[in-house]
Amino acid sequence: MNKEAQIHAAGRTDVGQRRGDNQDQFLIAELRKSMQIHSTSLPLDKESTLFGGRSGQLLVVADGMGGHAAGRRASNLAIDHLIAQLLNNVHWFLHLDEDHDEAFIESLKALLQQTHTKLLSESKGTAEHRGMGTTLTLSYIVWPRMYVVHAGDSRCYLIRNGKCKQLTTDHTLAKQLVDAGGMKPEDEAGSRWSNVLWNVLGGHGRNDLIAEVHRVELEENDTVVLCSDGLTRYIDEAALLSVVNQYGDDIEAMTDHLITLANGAGGVDNITVVVSRPRAAEAPSSQDDPPRSVPLVSLDDESDLQPDSDESMSLEELQTFANEDTLPDER
Repeated sequence: MNKEAQIHAAGRTDVGQRRGDNQDQFLIAELRKSMQIHSTSLPLDKESTLFGGRSGQLLVVADGMGGHAAGRRASNLAIDHLIAQLLNNVHWFLHLDEDHDEAFIESLKALLQQTHTKLLSESKGTAEHRGMGTTLTLSYIVWPRMYVVHAGDSRCYLIRNGKCKQLTTDHTLAKQLVDAGGMKPEDEAGSRWSNVLWNVLGGHGRNDLIAEVHRVELEENDTVVLCSDGLTRYIDEAALLSVVNQYGDDIEAMTDHLITLANGAGGVDNITVVVSRPRAAEAPSSQDDPPRSVPLVSLDDESDLQPDSDESMSLEELQTFANEDTLPDER
């Protein structure tokens, strides 16, 4: 018997207490093998659709920026384009071995780059959308693997055995300064550079996007959380872990409570959170669908959680960058 991911996920987005509109978007989707029947001698209805087993679960959070209409358009367009590319160009159903796994990761990076290029093209061609951009954090779960693709300062957390681990890196100037030794970690959250992003889809940035990618081996009872910075500016890892422990499998109540906490603490930004409890469900095996195997990483090894991209700036480059008249994308 093979195992496939059983869907147990919930998401919610909220405008917050200060904003006039919501520029965040989220997506929870189940990917399946399917076949549409057009004509057959079998006792099947024409134009009927047959579905095979689940291929995996897709989770996405996007946080738009660039003004009211532009921010909404950026996050909408990013997810719309992402879905179209996923359905038509990414080989979700390949049996992944080590070689195919690396090719799959490259296709995920290319997917983010294509979406980035799409946003840049529209922002340059439409005055009201000029400079629009969005963060994007995507999780694709094909049991027991999880692939995370990321750009911006939305986040993906993995909660396991009473520990909460941020898998993604905030692509802000403040984080770069901390990593370069130019700022103390405790000063990062309150820094003016914590809202300045150097890596987003679209925006005023460079043509080449840096796609951060992680691979993680999931275990039973893991919890995966994706969220925008409207949540994380108020909810730290300890608070997130406390809420997850409090609500257990009631993930709908969990998302509601996290939104309530962020709004109660100020709610200055849009707030979005997606929670998933991936589980292995038995699926019928066949000679054409052998068990998949691929080298995976462990949550306990810090080195395994480093992104595939190693793009960074030196402290001198950051200081020069911060003093330039043209800054990266600021919320």
